[in-house]
Amino acid sequence: MTPNSAKIATNWLETANLRPTRQRVALAELLVGDGNHRHVTAESLFESAQTEGAAVSLATVYNTLRAFCEAGVLQEITVDGSKSYFDTNTHDHPHFYWEDEGRLSDAPADQLVIQRLPKAPDGVEIASVDVVIRLRRV
Repeated sequence: MTPNSAKIATNWLETANLRPTRQRVALAELLVGDGNHRHVTAESLFESAQTEGAAVSLATVYNTLRAFCEAGVLQEITVDGSKSYFDTNTHDHPHFYWEDEGRLSDAPADQLVIQRLPKAPDGVEIASVDVVIRLRRV
């Protein structure tokens, strides 16, 4: 991590009106400090934090990821109903899920065409549509 990555992380937190605590800045640096988007699980982010020497517990990682999602700076993508990935790219876009690797990556949004969605039941509205395309090597 560089001094510039700390500044990027702090600015990212401030744009979301999140107080830049030591733990939040450390995790934000790992997520956005280099300016690139990434997909992480709580466990993979925890491992990265440990490797970098950040003093955070796994529970803190989970709580911080939830706070980042609630603030709108992370998007949660659930695979298999139980495995959650967190994406720093919060714009609507599809994902590839690489089953053999347990990895999530962006899919080309310009190649996805959804012509029509079913009508939502009375009293509710469609909040979002998540597209996860599962891939398996042949």
